Amino acid sequence: MKDILIKLLISAFILLIGDYLFDSVTIDGYGYALLLAVVLGILNFTIKPILKILSLPFTIITLGLFSFVVTALIILLADVLMGTKFETTGFWSALGFGFIIGILNSFEDLLMSDKD
Repeated sequence: MKDILIKLLISAFILLIGDYLFDSVTIDGYGYALLLAVVLGILNFTIKPILKILSLPFTIITLGLFSFVVTALIILLADVLMGTKFETTGFWSALGFGFIIGILNSFEDLLMSDKD
């Protein structure tokens, strides 16, 4: 349970870094970044696997690059669910935001796995 809370806090911080790097993405503070981390976690657990299966032919044809589109769609869905507390200006900003968040989360995963 402790590891999940630490990962959630770090994920919220990573989301704020993405907010800082992209002018087209807005998060209204750390509390909403925590909420966004929870929302994205739920969407990644429930909706993203379905989208990945449905988009498998496109993912194969594009050698995996279409998975970035799926991530952008999840971010846009989170934008709709969060209202004005998390906003992106469109698909391309969601795509770039998802790319940066993915890279930073990879580093987080590396650091958390070394702890074991």
